[in-house]
Amino acid sequence: MRLTVIGTGYLGATHAACMAELGHEVVGVDTDAGKVAALRAGRAPFHEPRLAELVARHTASGRLRFTGSYEEAGAFGQVHFVCVGTPQRRDGEGADLTYVESAFAAVARHARKGALLVGKSTVPVGTAARLADVHRVEIAWNPEFLREGFAVADTLAPDRLVFGVRTARAERLLRRVYGDVLAAGTPLVVTDFATAELVKTAANSFLATKISFINAMAEVCEATGGDVRRLSEALGYDERIGRAFLRAGVGFGGGCLPKDIRAFAHRAAELGVDLGFLREVDAINMRRRDRVIALARQACGGSVLGARVAVLGAAFKPDSDDIRDSPALNVAARLDLDGADVTVYDPEAMDNARKAFPLLGYALSVEEALRGAELVLHLTEWPQFRDLDPRQAAALVRRPRMVDGRGALDAARWRAAGWWFRALGSPEPGPPCAAAGPDPRAASERPPDAGA
Repeated sequence: MRLTVIGTGYLGATHAACMAELGHEVVGVDTDAGKVAALRAGRAPFHEPRLAELVARHTASGRLRFTGSYEEAGAFGQVHFVCVGTPQRRDGEGADLTYVESAFAAVARHARKGALLVGKSTVPVGTAARLADVHRVEIAWNPEFLREGFAVADTLAPDRLVFGVRTARAERLLRRVYGDVLAAGTPLVVTDFATAELVKTAANSFLATKISFINAMAEVCEATGGDVRRLSEALGYDERIGRAFLRAGVGFGGGCLPKDIRAFAHRAAELGVDLGFLREVDAINMRRRDRVIALARQACGGSVLGARVAVLGAAFKPDSDDIRDSPALNVAARLDLDGADVTVYDPEAMDNARKAFPLLGYALSVEEALRGAELVLHLTEWPQFRDLDPRQAAALVRRPRMVDGRGALDAARWRAAGWWFRALGSPEPGPPCAAAGPDPRAASERPPDAGA
């Protein structure tokens, strides 16, 4: 089929490349001339595993091309996918639909007769019906469930497809688009507009609630001497609960979960439904960042003023260069304001981090970030951080002190290598090494793995 994809951000660029991979002819549309130029040259505008390969292959074959012209897209497409952003409003917690509304208006104005406009953006319930009434075109809603770092696989082999439609024709067209995916056995839910819109916001809200629940339990564990890792393990054996997303840490970030739960609670309130628990989910998530900062101060004797702090991570999650609402950078920036000498390293997100936080220090490697550090914060769970050798790391730092904000490191292994080590929700060890004065290892010529 001939498809267009409106918007070439994380969702749109991935959807366009994957639709080409499924055999369709695809035109991607964006008003950002720089993005269009990069994509035309076969370059993905951001880091996402496998995406660069698909973009390069299908732009070279001619199956995938990009334009800034809605008129060109309208004349080309049988089905138009709208994949633009819905950020949080500047004046409140609701979703800003400016980009969605302008995209639908532009496509409806130029689309040829019989074209289907399909929304994939995350929107407040009721948006699809309103757009259909305003523009008098056939609309469907096909929510996305992509995880950054797994977006290509989630598009080509999703765990489910949802079609929100009003007509049998719209369903038939979407079945043609996703023919190979459906033939592979992917479950399909065909429903109304409102339910299709709610599936995405409900899924994100449930996930956020599960993450914040275990982080609240981490707070209880810290108050009682419990161990949230063992608690999570025990809970995970219950098949009604499951193990996924039960790891306590610094919390979630990114361009979806934080703004989506706020927008959902806001929209529900407009409809007279109280989803106030989502506000507590949000509050729990945000105060985990406060806890990391409190542990950093504790590790440095009460103040980080003048302390050399290495922050491992800038992206909000591994396998991504997305820094939107990144807990790692939020913590790094707040420590910098407290007077710490902060150095950040991330395998993929350095350029984005520098643009957003130009006053922070940045290293070219994890070894450079560690060298001379008096405190290390593990805040994005990249494999190369998880696999660090604590004895080798101890030889680089000035003082071996670690706060594991992701709960991913082996505490016993790091402590055996001489590190003062804290993870959120884990039992408290002995006091950290002194915040000031000469390096105790250097004074006694102790080896790098000696305790501190």
